Amino acid sequence: MEGGVRRRSNGNKDGEWRRWAALVATVWVQALTGTNLDFSAYSSALKSSMAVSQQSLSYLATASDLGKAFGWSSGLALLHLPLPLVLLLSAAMGLASYALQYCLLLPSSSSPLAPDAVPYPAAGTPVLKLISNGHVEIDGDSRWIHQYRVRKVFLVCLLAGCSICWFNTVCFVICIRNFSASNRPLALSLSISFNGLSAAFYTLFANAISPDSPSVYLLLNAILPLVVSIVALPAILLCHPHDHGNVHSTPSHDRRVFLGFYIIAFTTGIYLVIFGSVTTTSSAAQVVLTGAMALLALPLIIPAASTCTSHMGTHGPDPALPFSHDDPQKPLLLKNDQQRETNGSTEQKSVEWQLEGCGCGMILEKGRMLVLGEEHSARKLIRCVDFWLYYTAYFCGATVGLVYSNNLGQIAQSLHRESQITMLLAVYSSCSFFGRLLSALPDFLHRAVSFARTGWVAAALVPMPVAFFLMWRFHDQNTLVAGTALIGLSSGFIFAAAVSVTSELFGPNSIGVNHNILITNIPLGSLLYGQIAALVYDANGLRSTALDNRTGKVESMIVCMGAKCYSNTFFVWGCITLLGLASSMALFLRTRRAYASASGQPSCKHHNQVLS
Repeated sequence: MEGGVRRRSNGNKDGEWRRWAALVATVWVQALTGTNLDFSAYSSALKSSMAVSQQSLSYLATASDLGKAFGWSSGLALLHLPLPLVLLLSAAMGLASYALQYCLLLPSSSSPLAPDAVPYPAAGTPVLKLISNGHVEIDGDSRWIHQYRVRKVFLVCLLAGCSICWFNTVCFVICIRNFSASNRPLALSLSISFNGLSAAFYTLFANAISPDSPSVYLLLNAILPLVVSIVALPAILLCHPHDHGNVHSTPSHDRRVFLGFYIIAFTTGIYLVIFGSVTTTSSAAQVVLTGAMALLALPLIIPAASTCTSHMGTHGPDPALPFSHDDPQKPLLLKNDQQRETNGSTEQKSVEWQLEGCGCGMILEKGRMLVLGEEHSARKLIRCVDFWLYYTAYFCGATVGLVYSNNLGQIAQSLHRESQITMLLAVYSSCSFFGRLLSALPDFLHRAVSFARTGWVAAALVPMPVAFFLMWRFHDQNTLVAGTALIGLSSGFIFAAAVSVTSELFGPNSIGVNHNILITNIPLGSLLYGQIAALVYDANGLRSTALDNRTGKVESMIVCMGAKCYSNTFFVWGCITLLGLASSMALFLRTRRAYASASGQPSCKHHNQVLS
């Protein structure tokens, strides 16, 4: 008898170590696989290299986001392939896509992405060489070759975006398999948060290796995801897909362990904000990079400490989970009879509230959501008013912030701040990280503060229109930095909170389908908002010549300098984000009673958490 207890205790200790090690592995993977976030660091050089217009450049930025539309393929792969193999396939796709892009754009040592290929104009100087008749003639063969190269780059960018979705899916599945329902939101939020630091880490690597060569980002995008996948592989291999004992029995000190993780994460973000944005030399960047990598490795102390202290905790059913479930990979939902009973009482309360507040207006009352966690099929989803309010809030909120980050390089160049592109990128990345980190507040404060998660999303959207209108009105450096920080903070919070909101509003069982439907707004918004920015840019720019190093032909391109290049764009984006804020507030008003009802019933409170 004692031997059996001892074996179970040792098994729990091993499981504790494995699940925390797996979480550390997802943190590493997410931190170095957000390769789409550093696009603005080399976008200006890419445009010069290919001699394309701002509209064509926005198409290439859209291609990476469009790859997310194929994210469903990662779920299909996990049905037939082991998790470690899917991770390696993700790395292989990223390696192939960025290596091909590098080869297409850098055929020789005389790199078209070299900073001296098309020199940046200094303030007050003419923008390159103007053409007398406004354009240059390009022969048919050269134009065909040029269009062929653009199409190939578009396809490899599409593949790169798909690989990022595969990485994300792998990390989500690891968190789901290794943590109970009450702690999965914390694990997912922590993992997603580090994805926001990718641009800051890549900027440090690039500055440490070759600070004057934008092309180094393409090599890093190809190599680093593969390296971190190999490094994280042992921890992932230790996770047994059919051993889920620790999902059902959570030690009492789990919340303290997560708090330790978040303190380390917060320290890492502060470090990158202070030091990552001021590295001006290669030697300084190497020192800062060493410290950043040490902080990234610091969470390893958590699995070691967990092994030593887990025997002090009480292993038993998670008090937040009154019901167990046979399959830990499926959401821990109430039994059907209990769910119907709970839903019935909740619906009755909601109806009573509606009758009491019948003067609120038909828009907020019609089709109002009565309960959280109700499963929505795809057909039911697209008929739901709350979904379209949510879709609009995301489409007119976080997606605008993502497009802003894609255009950050061009924005800095047009304002004669090209030397500060890496600094702005580090600011956006770090603040996006803090925004994602703050998305865990509802889960840490759920016992002290009863506030609908949709209300947190609405509050997170407030800084975004403020930032755009400030940048529209003022064109100085401080406003640009402050606006970038606010946009990163706001969009980061929404990106991380979206998984939880989708699960709570439209059902955890259907989140795989429903969340993919939601994020279709990202490629649509990237295309629409990118084209708005490109049209304003090209309308205010001057056509100039550029030498194609591959063909030796002189081709035309448009370069815009001055505040006029993006001023009107900031105004339009600000108005769009106001629409997103209005939609999020309407969603909050329509769902707050369902959240209040759920939080008022202890038996079902945690069954509406994120179980994606």
